[in-house]
Amino acid sequence: MSKKNIAVLGAGKMGLGIAQLFATKGHNVKVIYVYDDKTRYDSAQVIRDNLSVLVKNDVLTQKEADEASARIGFVDTIEEVADFADIVFEGIIENLEIKQDYFKKMDEIFPVSTVLATNTSAISVTEIAEKSVHKERIIGTHYWNPAYLIPLVEVIKTKYVSDETVKKTYDLLEEAGKKPVIVKKDVPGFLANRMQHALFREALSIIENDIADPKDVDDAIKYGFGMRLGICAPVEVMDMGGLDLTYSIHNYLFPHIESSTKPSRLLTENIEKGNLGFKTGKGLMEWSPEDVKKANVELTEGLIKVAKALDRL
Repeated sequence: MSKKNIAVLGAGKMGLGIAQLFATKGHNVKVIYVYDDKTRYDSAQVIRDNLSVLVKNDVLTQKEADEASARIGFVDTIEEVADFADIVFEGIIENLEIKQDYFKKMDEIFPVSTVLATNTSAISVTEIAEKSVHKERIIGTHYWNPAYLIPLVEVIKTKYVSDETVKKTYDLLEEAGKKPVIVKKDVPGFLANRMQHALFREALSIIENDIADPKDVDDAIKYGFGMRLGICAPVEVMDMGGLDLTYSIHNYLFPHIESSTKPSRLLTENIEKGNLGFKTGKGLMEWSPEDVKKANVELTEGLIKVAKALDRL
């Protein structure tokens, strides 16, 4: 596939991660500043720092990192990339009205051939497209943080999107080394977040009911079925063990599993106390500044090790 010109709307963590991803794959990228992006931090330095971690861990050479960094430019307005972009990835605030207005503006400015993609993790992509005329070229592409390391991208279809837009988006992501999956219905939570937060709900319920402490909940996943998930996921596990066995377990277990449709009391109580996690030093567990730094480093370097081991970089 020939290299595409990529525009990214927003220079937040996800936007910069998406920009870095495509730049390392040889695409030219323009990042469009919104709000206070330009003054909040040095976006180019954030990308250089991310690339240096990849160099340190032998994912890229220094030459490759320098070349990737040079492929990324920054602009102040959408109009500056109107004749540049083959696809735009939006990564701004999770606010429906704001996204709708930005997509309406992009729909008016960009040629009809330009794909307009949103990285929303929660908002209906169909609703985001509502104010636009050319709804058939608007699609969801939900990356996972960090976008340059985690292969998954959920490609979310709307009731308006064309098959051509879906194919162009899917092929671009696959060529860039991502693992795109098609979400056929634009439902809340899309695909992976529905499963992830079902797990979170049960984890919170176990803690709330004093079945296990927070650290033991995490360790049960990290050192148990979590190690297997990257290789053999639920559908394969059920078929491997037998659907009759799965049925028997579900028939016995499901009445005892959390089924609340409201957020956990543990969350609301901690939020009321100002315990928000890393940002306040305490959430469900205590976090010193050193703990926070260590956890962030371990996440990035751990993901690199896992991706290398499974040949997913």
